Amino acid sequence: MKPTPPPVTRRRTGTGGGKTVSPARRAAFEILRRVETEGAYASALLATLDQEMRHDDRALTNELVLGVLRRQLWLDRVSEHFAGRAIENLDVAVRLALRLGLYQLRFLSRIPESAAVNESVNLVHVARLRSAASFVNAVLRRATREVDYDPAANESDPVARTAVETSHPAWLIERWVQVYGTEAEAFARANNEPAPVAFRLTRRAGEPKRILDEIRAAGAVLEPSRLVADAWRVKGGSEVLQTLSHRGEVYLQDEASQLVASLVEVKAGERVLDVCAAPGSKALHLAALNPGTVIVAADLHEHRLKTLRRLAVLQDAGDVQLVAHDAARGLPFAAGSFDRVLVDAPCTGTGTLRHNPEIRWRITESDIHELASTQRLILGNAGDLVRRGGRLIYSTCSVEPEENEQVVQAFRAEHPEFEPVEPAWQQPEGIAPGLVTASGAIRTWPQRDDVDGFFVAVLQKS
Repeated sequence: MKPTPPPVTRRRTGTGGGKTVSPARRAAFEILRRVETEGAYASALLATLDQEMRHDDRALTNELVLGVLRRQLWLDRVSEHFAGRAIENLDVAVRLALRLGLYQLRFLSRIPESAAVNESVNLVHVARLRSAASFVNAVLRRATREVDYDPAANESDPVARTAVETSHPAWLIERWVQVYGTEAEAFARANNEPAPVAFRLTRRAGEPKRILDEIRAAGAVLEPSRLVADAWRVKGGSEVLQTLSHRGEVYLQDEASQLVASLVEVKAGERVLDVCAAPGSKALHLAALNPGTVIVAADLHEHRLKTLRRLAVLQDAGDVQLVAHDAARGLPFAAGSFDRVLVDAPCTGTGTLRHNPEIRWRITESDIHELASTQRLILGNAGDLVRRGGRLIYSTCSVEPEENEQVVQAFRAEHPEFEPVEPAWQQPEGIAPGLVTASGAIRTWPQRDDVDGFFVAVLQKS
């Protein structure tokens, strides 16, 4: 987890000469700058927006940041066409101002063209690049005149065309086509759609009806999850959700992520280890589902365990014991000392591109193979800790076979005492068939199930 950044304030920014930038656009510009130049994560930065910002300003900031990151390649190709220059030759501030302006012009019909253009020009003034203001103005003004230009139309190669249309690196589209065929394009398109807001109630919430009534009273629409019990989807009510989250009574978490804890199937009196636990979403969910059970939450990074400890206290999670270790090197526990061991492994996160669109611009082919090597080491060490008759649960939020099926296959080749088992879990009504794969694992997809892309395999030790 990155260090917590300072909050973005609501103050309207002046640029000198009487020019100003709206709080939402200024905040979006600053977040996108940090994502691009510092390797920060948009979701973490958006979570720190100043609470004094108006609700509509916060909503527009979220829309601009995530929209620009999701459509980045398409926006850059449009910029290059209208500017006559390669995007990498432009200053970072100019690139960001153009992306923000073009995104508003092409994807936000409720934004007046004049506001999209003028405030993008003013952002260049904010960045002290006044000499580039006329250039940004000219590019965006041309975009308002040539509204039908589509950069994907110039691509004759199907992979390149899909890459531009859906704003993904071509190498990712090509590998998904090789593995998943025609489903690859549907997946890529789904990655650019906003994900539903989902949450679960914590132990601190107490009586669920009280919390749900409070959310409905704020004008939100609630719908029970079709994928996992005791999870909810919500439309609207972002302010009350934020308040309840700060009080530790609800925890925002994608339904596929929530599904993992339920598949661990803890029984009374069992010892449970979450090997890669921080920042704690699954360990704390396990604690909430199994009051009185000792959950050992372990992780490589002590600063991330501090976040987990804070959340455990906030949510009144119960007995969660924290241990720092490097699971790829070994685990400080006796062999066979746990009934259930969860390995929610570090991964590329390609199943979470709706929530974390910047990932697509950061990962490389070599990252997939390097992470797969680490995942195999962690799973091998974790398997030694499972007692006979116990279970090992392996999960990722990646869609790459190298990080999922191939890791499990390599583990089982070295540990034949582990056999795949289907969890005591029924196909939910209203969810498309196919969650359980031929190997007995579970896969979720955004384009099919409207949740993040997760992989979960359950193995039992004989």
